[in-house]
This record gives sequence, structure tokens and C-alpha cells, in this order.
Amino acid sequence: MNEPERPLRLDATREEALEHAAKLVAEAWRSFDRFRPEEPALDDRVRELIRGALPEEPVPVHEALDDAARILDESIAQPRPRYFAFIGSSGLEIGTIGDLLAQTYDINLAVDARAATVVEHQAVRWVAEFVGYPSAGGAFTSGGTISNLTAIAVARERALPGSRHRGLAASHPAVYCSEEVHYSVTRAVELLGIGSDNLRAIPLDGLHRMRPDLLAETIDADLAAGVTPVAVIATGGTTLTGAVDPIGELADVCGPRDVWLHVDGAYGLPAAAVRPELFDGLERADSCSIDAHKWLYVPKACGVVMSRHAGVFAGAFAHEEGYLPHQQHELHAADITLEYSRPFRALKAWLAFRAHGAKQFRDAIAKNLDEAEFLYRHAQATEDFEVMEAPPQLSITPIRHMPDRVVPNPHNQALADAIQSDGRVYLASALIDGDVWLRPCFVNFRTTEDDVLALMDVARALGERLARDGA
Repeated sequence: MNEPERPLRLDATREEALEHAAKLVAEAWRSFDRFRPEEPALDDRVRELIRGALPEEPVPVHEALDDAARILDESIAQPRPRYFAFIGSSGLEIGTIGDLLAQTYDINLAVDARAATVVEHQAVRWVAEFVGYPSAGGAFTSGGTISNLTAIAVARERALPGSRHRGLAASHPAVYCSEEVHYSVTRAVELLGIGSDNLRAIPLDGLHRMRPDLLAETIDADLAAGVTPVAVIATGGTTLTGAVDPIGELADVCGPRDVWLHVDGAYGLPAAAVRPELFDGLERADSCSIDAHKWLYVPKACGVVMSRHAGVFAGAFAHEEGYLPHQQHELHAADITLEYSRPFRALKAWLAFRAHGAKQFRDAIAKNLDEAEFLYRHAQATEDFEVMEAPPQLSITPIRHMPDRVVPNPHNQALADAIQSDGRVYLASALIDGDVWLRPCFVNFRTTEDDVLALMDVARALGERLARDGA
């Protein structure tokens, strides 16, 4: 009897396809271990692929995989050691393998997934322990945007009970943050009906940190005016400068006023494992977020939201669903998070800690901190370069090229654009206090001091050329 046709299965080509994919991945990893002299332009084959119509018939799996690898190789890959631009993952190899395993089993953590559910809880505890946030519960998310939205939703329901059902028509809520807050917080207050007009941006001190005294004044004025403070968002590493808000002092403001304190540590919180003094008071925060796909190096998407009061999350999210039976009032993950279909993101973080150990992560983070300080000192000592008044708090080191006879802001923006077009290194610009800066960020375990020196060499050479040409 003939075997029935089984569409959408690789069948006899499974092992062959997997072996070929493994070779492509290994080749990519080898390429990430060394710098690339320039980013390649799109070749004719890639242009043909991205213009192609929906295929009606299949091509050989090897061909499809090779084409996919070609497209990826001609994209901007953050794991490369001289990628200093937007804060992202450096593609930890064991995390990639963890993703492959997790996606193969296609586990859904919306409901109890037995061992996978327990591993997620364990991974949350490990991340919390790593950064010094005790007794935390929580869940893995797609990243800081969802983590921050989740925490603010919980804070909103706590401050305004029943608002998830009634809405906010009769309420006057406010959320408080640093002037350098990440835009994900702005999105969250917009989506939650609080409104960006009610997001109070508190001025900064000389180190670009939120001022606790002005926060207290603003909250007290709002309370006197009948406004309900929903949450204070402390930033544990701003995107522009890497500044860490004074968490303990903010907790001193929030505690007596019964305001939820959330720490957005998506970028910087892993540094608490190396420089805990910067995050003094973290244990007093009501919730915090961290992106393991940033400074814990695992591939996207891998965020975590944690809270000392994880049990109250159900008040913001739980529903009685006929297809999600609750046995003995046990909460499912869907009761405490925004998502229903939720992949097993925790596995790559869990596997990374098991395969490397916490010490190796602390060492890698410390190396990135050293690289940021190395750039600061080197740029400070280099003619025509300017650094910020204070050394970097974390791993972001803004620098400016300031030769004579140039207009600083247009010149530095042109320099950032030229560096990206040149392709030997990759970084972004940032507008800080009204001025354009080059903003290198170090969150890659592959980066070395030689790569930092290469960044300076490229910036100096291109900057001098632009200055000569009058750009």
C-alpha cells in the first residue's frame, strides 16, 4: 500500500536540510568573529528575489536556504563586532540553538505547558537574581515595549480600580518619567488611555538623570489638583546617554505617596550585576523590565517583566474564557500577560545561563563597560574630538568631531551618515541637549579594543575629509 501524500513535510530531505542550514549558521558565526571591511551592496540575485512574485511551485530546499542566507548576509547584522548603533542583540550562539529547539516544539505558554511553564518561572527567577531584584515573579515578553505596557497596565488598575472595564472617562491619571524616557513608555500611556498629554517628563540633573526633588513637587501638585498618580517610570540606562535614574531616591518619593515605581531597565539593567551601586534601591521597585536580547546577548525577541507583586497582575489581565479552563483558581500565563499565543522565549535565556554560567555574563558586561570608558578616554585625548563632561555611566559613549571651521550639528550628522555609508563600522547619531552627537553603544560580547580604535580611525578620517570638503 502506498504511503499517503503528506504535504508541507520535508520527509526524506529533513536531515539534509538541517545539515545544510547548520553549515550556513556556522559560516555566519565565523563571519561574526571578525570584522567585515565593508557592508556589501545588494547583488543582482537578491534584487531578483525581493522583486519576485508569490511562488506557485517549490524550489529545492537547498536553493531556498542559500537564498535566505544571501539575503541575511546583505542585511545589517547586529552581531558583527563593529556594530555600535542601535542597542540590540549580539546573537549569542547558544541562544540561537535554544530558539531552534523551542520553535521546533512550538510550545504555547498561554496555558500550562508543564515543564516549559516551570522553566519560564525558573528563568525569571534567574534573571531577577542576576540583577539583584529579589523575590520576583513575572513572564517573558517580546521586549521592552510589551514589558513596559504590561507594568503600566498593572499600575493603572492598581491606582484606578476597575478602569480596565469602565475606562478612564471620569479619571485624571498621570504617569511620571525622565525627559530621556524611551518612546515605548509614551506608546504605553497612549494605548492605555492615559494619554501622552498626561505623561509628565521630569527635568534632568547634570548626569541626565531624573531629579527626585522635581518629581516630588510635580506629584504633590497633581495630587492637590485631583490628579491620580499611576506610576513613576525610572530608566535604568537611557537610550541617548546610558544614564541611570536614582532609583532609591525615586523610591523615597513614591513610597509615602503610594505610587507604583517601575524601572525600565530594558537596556541597562544587566549592568546591575557588575555595578550594583548604580542601581541602588532596585529591590524597592514595584516592577522592572529587562531585554535579554540586548545586554544578555541572546537573540530577539526576549524581554522579561518582573514584579515583587506579581500576584496583582491578574487584576489587569485575567478573563474567564470557556476554552481556558481554570482548575482550582490556578492562573495561566495568559492571566498575567498581554499575549495569548506566546512562544517559549525563556528557553534561550535559561539555556544561555546553563551553558555559560552567570560569571561569564558578568565578565562580558564588564568588558563592554571597559570598552565604553576606553573610547571616552581615547576620544578625550584625540585632537578635534569632544566627549561629554562626565564619563559614561554604562556602555554608551557619545562623542563629537569638532574641527575648526565647521558648523557642529550639520557636520556631525553628515559624519554619522558617512560612517554608515562607508560600512567599515556602523553607528548612529543622537540629539542630546539640542546637539548632534555620534553615539556608539557597546553591548556585543565579540567587540574588542581594536574595534574601538577602528571606530575612532574611521570617524577621524571621514570627519577630516568632510571638514576639508566643507560639509
